[in-house]
Amino acid sequence: MSAPTAQIFHVPPELAGQTITSALRHWLAGQSWSDVRGLLRARHIQINGNLCLDEGRRLKEAEVVKILPHSAAAPPSEDDVRIRYIDQHLVVVEKPAGMTTLRHPEERDWPRSRKQLQPTLDEILPRIVEKRERHGPSRGSAPGKKGSQGRKQSAPKGPTKRLRPVHRLDRETSGLMVFARTVDAERALGLQFRAHSLDRVYIAVAQGQVDEQTFESNLVDDRGDGRRGSTHNPKLGKHAVTHVKPMERIGKYTVVECRLETGRTHQIRIHLSEAGHPLCGDKVYRGKFPGPPMADDSGAPRVALHAAELGFDHPITGEHLRHVMPLPRELVELIDRLRETGKHRRARRASGAGEEPPAVDEGGAEPRPVKKPKKNNGPLGG
Repeated sequence: MSAPTAQIFHVPPELAGQTITSALRHWLAGQSWSDVRGLLRARHIQINGNLCLDEGRRLKEAEVVKILPHSAAAPPSEDDVRIRYIDQHLVVVEKPAGMTTLRHPEERDWPRSRKQLQPTLDEILPRIVEKRERHGPSRGSAPGKKGSQGRKQSAPKGPTKRLRPVHRLDRETSGLMVFARTVDAERALGLQFRAHSLDRVYIAVAQGQVDEQTFESNLVDDRGDGRRGSTHNPKLGKHAVTHVKPMERIGKYTVVECRLETGRTHQIRIHLSEAGHPLCGDKVYRGKFPGPPMADDSGAPRVALHAAELGFDHPITGEHLRHVMPLPRELVELIDRLRETGKHRRARRASGAGEEPPAVDEGGAEPRPVKKPKKNNGPLGG
């Protein structure tokens, strides 16, 4: 008996602007309003690969709606966010995958009940900080731990102030982020980000055999199909540099360390994808452009990208702070599963039962590798 499969719909022009509930009623003949709302509440609906719980979500033309045969995992909550470091000037947090950093402008006027369906990090972090300072460290923090330089962290006094994000991580990317608690701290941290003087290291799982190299290109908002990408015109776009080093080769995949020299939107995903090495689980950047999207049989539950290391100078004291966050469970499990698959393939080859599939083609990539990466300055947690 075959397993149930997902139903997939592409939003036609006549349904653009309609709510997801209206579209579901159109596609699912005979289903009541209560039925389609039940699908949303039970986490059966994805839009463009992201879980949708909001029955008022309006669709855009060509978006992909998937009705899952089984409930998807629940979105991350306040308990999944952990404070790594805090003082009166800044907060360093561990962001879980599946949580958006900031509320989109068109969503800011939503009622609180609607926002709570899928909270954003900038909305829940002030509550976490307030609870910590009123009642002491809880599950979402690291009580009694020392800071990255070996001194014990002290919690600030007084009411919680507005937190100011000075950078972002994509919704599906996990890892370390820093928020400023004062205007002065925000300004000083912003200068460091604009000067690209921070240490930012990501761990990713990419398709194919990735060699040690540096990717350099100019990134534009629209490469020709409405998505970000590199341009051949040196007068356009923003300069982007990514240093890549393989950490482990696993059959058709490579676990890579990516050190950012610049910090452009989707930089790592674009550079590796354009080189013929899209990240496992990435549904947007799937290979060289123009060209057909590369298949992904890795089984990754989300984009396999993790902000593992963050180093910067304290905006007020000048002390250099460095934090390292191990890979989250879902990426550890992905790598372990790929290792097991690789072992089985090697065993089959050794027994003559079959050949291992060829690795992904690496030739003709844009952007081009131009120089060796910078020296690795420290180990990564794992």
